[in-house]
Amino acid sequence: MATIVHFDLPAEDLERAKTFYSSLFGWNFELVPGGTDYYLISTTTEDGSPGIGGGMGKRGMPDQKITSYIGVSSVNSYLVDVVRLGGKVLLPKTVVQKFGYLAVCEDTEGNTFGLWEENPEAE
Repeated sequence: MATIVHFDLPAEDLERAKTFYSSLFGWNFELVPGGTDYYLISTTTEDGSPGIGGGMGKRGMPDQKITSYIGVSSVNSYLVDVVRLGGKVLLPKTVVQKFGYLAVCEDTEGNTFGLWEENPEAE
């Protein structure tokens, strides 16, 4: 069964947002190698075991909100199903080099969600 595997958190001020979330929830932030303005977020559950991972980068559009990504075996096949079931593709399959592929969709209720296909060989 597909499940949420990653969340993406857009921010206007990355340092302010890091301070807020690390102080509030104890989240850890690690800058992605290469000097980009994108941080990987590590979370833990109440018992201290690893939680869902996330990422935080600069807000790309004024209306950009937190997006939950659902792990799937094939972004391409799920995009076909999204459209077949009445949803919309907002961002087609996009490569995230050395990590995998993502796409952003809208469900029949106007909610936005992402699809994530892990593939360390993605180019």
